[in-house]
Amino acid sequence: MTTSVPAPWQRAASGANLLAANGTLGVTIFEEMTTLAVRTGAINLGQGFPDEDGPAEIKAAAQAAIAAGANQYAPGKGILPLREAIAAHQERFYGLTPDPETEIIVTTGATEAIAASLLAFVEPGDEVLTFEPFYDSYGAIIGLAGATHVTAPLLAPDFMPDMAALEAAFSGRTKVVLINNPHNPTGAVFPREVLQRVVELASRHDAVIITDEVYEHLTFGERHIPVASLPGAAGRTVTISSAGKTFSFTGWKIGWLSGPEHLVAAIRTVKQFLSYSSGTPFQGAIAVGLGLPDDFYTGISETLRHKRDILSEGLKAAGLDVFTPQGTYFVNVDTAPLGISDSVDLARRLPELVGVAAIPVPVFCHPEGAERTRSLLRFAFCKKTEILEEAAARLATLRDRL
Repeated sequence: MTTSVPAPWQRAASGANLLAANGTLGVTIFEEMTTLAVRTGAINLGQGFPDEDGPAEIKAAAQAAIAAGANQYAPGKGILPLREAIAAHQERFYGLTPDPETEIIVTTGATEAIAASLLAFVEPGDEVLTFEPFYDSYGAIIGLAGATHVTAPLLAPDFMPDMAALEAAFSGRTKVVLINNPHNPTGAVFPREVLQRVVELASRHDAVIITDEVYEHLTFGERHIPVASLPGAAGRTVTISSAGKTFSFTGWKIGWLSGPEHLVAAIRTVKQFLSYSSGTPFQGAIAVGLGLPDDFYTGISETLRHKRDILSEGLKAAGLDVFTPQGTYFVNVDTAPLGISDSVDLARRLPELVGVAAIPVPVFCHPEGAERTRSLLRFAFCKKTEILEEAAARLATLRDRL
C-alpha cells in the first residue's frame, strides 16, 4: 500500500490553512470576506489596503518615468538609484550601512522577498520558527519548501511572546527564524529585550534571521528597532521592507531586502528565477519617496493613530474588548464579552449584521493557536476618516443586533 505524498501546491495550501481535511482547496479568508462585503455592500475592514493614494510627488515621479521611457526590464537586483535610496534610508533612520551594490535587492513586494529568502535557505527536514498568529504567506512558503513550521505564541492583551515558550520552540533543526515586527495581525511592536533574545537564540542554534519590517514607519509611540541593528545580528539577518505600507501604493509591488553579502547573493540566485525584475518606472518613484523629509514619516503615523482611535471607540461601544495596537494598521478585539466564542462564524455574519467586514484571527494560526484565539477578530483602519467614522457607528450597534 502506497502513501500519497502531498504535491508542492498542496503543501503551500496546507501551510496557509487553505486545504480542507478532505483535500479540497478553499479560498483565502481575505477573498471570502471581500466577496461578502461586495455582496452585502459592507464596509471592508478585512484586507489591509488603503483606500486613497500616497504622496502626489511619488505618483508624479512614476508618471514622468513612464513618459520618459523607463518601461523595460530593470536590472535583476533593482535600479541603482533605488538601491542607493534604500541604503540612505537605512542609515538615516537606523544607522545601518548596507552596500547598495552587493547587500541590497529590489523585489516584487515584500512577499517575493520573503519567498525568495525562505526558498534559498530551507529544505525538507529544516524548521522555520515564527510567532503565532502569523501572516498566511509565511505558512504557504514554508510548506512549499517542504520545511516544518514551528510557532511561538503571542499572548493577549499585549501580544508579547512567552519567553520560555520561545526558547523551547528552538531546536537543532531550526534553520530560519522569521520575525514580523511591527506584527501583523496583532499590532504588537516588540521591544529591544524580546528582539535581542531572538538574536541570542538564533546565534546559539546557528539560524538565519529573516525580518519582515514592512510596517516599520507605522508605529504609535513605540520606536521601531531593526533586528539587524542589535549586537550579534548583522551577520545572520536579512531585513525586508516595502513601499506598499509606508507610501500607500500597495499595487506597485516594490519591496526590498538587505543583509550581509553572502546571504543576499544566495537569495538573489533564487529571486532572479521568480520575477527577475519588476516595476521599472515605480522603482525610481519610490526612490523619491524614501528621500521625503522627516515630517512625512511622522505625519503618516500620527494620521494612522487618529484613525486607530476612531475605529477603536466604535468597537468599544459595541461591547468588544479592544487590544490597542502599537503599530501596523490593524486592531484586534475579543468578542467573548458579547458571549461569542467563534470569531470565524461571526466574521461571516458581520457584513449582514452591521455592514462591516473583518478577518477572524484563528485563520492566522495552527489548530492549537486557533483554539487560543478563537474569539478574536482583526479590523483594518487604513481607510478614509469618514469611512472609519461610518464603520464605527455601525459597529456600535452590534450588541443590539446579535
